[in-house]
Order: sequence, then structure tokens, then C-alpha cells
Amino acid sequence: MLAKIYRPTKTAMQSGKAKMDTWVLELEADAARRIDPLMGWTSSGNTASQVRLSFETREAAIAYAKRQGMPFQVREPREPKRIIKSYSDNFSAGRKRPWTH
Repeated sequence: MLAKIYRPTKTAMQSGKAKMDTWVLELEADAARRIDPLMGWTSSGNTASQVRLSFETREAAIAYAKRQGMPFQVREPREPKRIIKSYSDNFSAGRKRPWTH
């Protein structure tokens, strides 16, 4: 079972950046999920895919995976491109689209 190690991204629901400095180790499922015919829920026979461990550093997560003897894959975080502009740019004369109400 492959473990993926990554740093979680900011949620779309809030603008805060809490819990973005931790690294997460998740186990990927070996088999595909199946649909329960009665309820329609998806399920898996392997409960290890529900495991989600948090670590303070990337090295600690890698050391844990090596200590447990599990293969792992590290996904490096992508930093968002910052567009710095001021409020007065909304009303500038060189604006690409005209300002309307």
C-alpha cells in the first residue's frame, strides 16, 4: 500500500491559512471502492485508507514511513502566485475593462 506525503492546501471555504504548516501521511487504497447496492454508499474492504497522520515536518513523515517499511511518495507543495495590487488600481485610467456599477 502506497503512502502519500503532502502538505495540505488552503481550504476554499475560508481565507485563513491554519493547518497549512503540517505534513500529512495518507495511505492510498489498494482496490477500487464499490457501491453498496442497498444504500448506494461507497465502501472499501480495507480500512487502512482511512488513516491520516499529521507530522510537523516533512522529514518526520518520511522517517515514519521508512520505519514502518511502507513505500511512499512525497508531493511537494506549489506556492500560489501572488498578485499584488492596491485598492486604487480599481479606479485607474489605464484599467483594461471599464469600471461600472
